[in-house]
Amino acid sequence: MYEEICENLTREARLVFFTGAGISTESGIRDFRSTDGLYSQGLYDGFLPEEILSADFLRHRPEIFFRFYKERILHKNIMPNRGHSAIASIESMGFQTTVITQNIDGLHSAAGSSDVNELHGSVHRNYCTGCKRTFGLEDFTELKGEVPVCDVCGSMVRPDIVLYGENLDERKLSKARKDIEEADYLFAVGSSLTVYPAAGLPRFFNGRLFHIINLGETPYDRIADMKHEQKTGTALFCLLTEIENVYK
Repeated sequence: MYEEICENLTREARLVFFTGAGISTESGIRDFRSTDGLYSQGLYDGFLPEEILSADFLRHRPEIFFRFYKERILHKNIMPNRGHSAIASIESMGFQTTVITQNIDGLHSAAGSSDVNELHGSVHRNYCTGCKRTFGLEDFTELKGEVPVCDVCGSMVRPDIVLYGENLDERKLSKARKDIEEADYLFAVGSSLTVYPAAGLPRFFNGRLFHIINLGETPYDRIADMKHEQKTGTALFCLLTEIENVYK
C-alpha cells in the first residue's frame, strides 16, 4: 500500500507532516468533531464547548473557562502513541522532516520530533497577562484559585493557546506556508482540514505527493494524490515500516 510513496523517496526529500486532533486520539485525547469528540459531549455548565473556548468567554467568565479547561482539555500522564513515534523515527533515519500541528498537547516534541510548529500553541506554555512571566504546565497547575493568578503581580495566568476570536501567530503561519511550499511530500494526518486559516495551508503545496490519512472526508480528498482512511497510528507505522524496508 505504501510502496508507491517510497518508490522515489530519497534522504534529500523534504517531508512535512500536517497533523490534527486525530493523531492524538490513540493517546486518549478526544478529538473535537467526531461522534464522540469534545463538541459532541453537550453543554458544560449551560454552555457549548465552542463558546467556552473563546477569548470573549475567557474575559467574561474565567471561572467556567478554567474549570472546563482543566477538566476537558488538560490531560495528565498522556504519552505519545505510535503515530507520533513513527514521525520522529522517520526523522531519526536522516530525512528532512517538519511537523506542522494544530494540536496543543505537545506530544510530537515528547516523541522526539525536533522541528515542530505548534500553530495553535501549547498547554505546556502559559503566561501572566500582566507581567508576561511564563509558567510551565506543572507550575500552572499548582497555581491557587479558580482563576490562576501570577504570584508576582497578581494578574491572571492563561494558557498560551489560540482561542476562538484570536489570530494565529503570523510568524508561525508564514513558516508553515514556506515549509509546505518547499516540501516534496506532504502528509495531512488526522485533520478534517476545515479549520481556517490552518486548513488553507495545503493549497501552497506543489511537491511530488500529497497524502491524506484521516477517518472521514476532507475538502482536499479529490486533489490529494493518495487518501487512506485508517487510524493514524496504524497508517504511520506502516509508512515507517515501508521506509525502513527500503533503507535498511
